[in-house]
Parts: sequence; C-alpha cells; structure tokens
Amino acid sequence: MSGWWKSSYSSGAGGCVEVNDSVPGFVGVRDSKLGTESPVLLFEPHEIRAFVLGAKAGEFDHLCT
Repeated sequence: MSGWWKSSYSSGAGGCVEVNDSVPGFVGVRDSKLGTESPVLLFEPHEIRAFVLGAKAGEFDHLCT
C-alpha cells in the first residue's frame, strides 16, 4: 500500500498517525514511527467521518492534555 500521508500539524521526531485512501472503500491508519513495520488498521469511510467530526467537535480534546 503506497500513498501514506500525515497531518501538517505533525512535526518533530515524536511521530504521528499516517492515513492512506488508496484502497477503494477503506482508509488505512498506521503509526508513522514504525513506518512500513506498523500494523495497519482499516476503517470504512463512514467510520473515519465519524471520528473526524467528533475531533472537530472537541470530543477528544481531553486526550491532548
């Protein structure tokens, strides 16, 4: 699976998650620190949409403290 990218908000050596939508009907998510050795979690687009909307609404803000 090629075509991985991560958020422009991600910086430094701490790593981040990377996403990939090159497989029709699925979005892959992996740990950028592990690169190609990272396990890949596959989600359907509606699942990613629910997560992104929740993040935008602040539902996960408590995880950033």
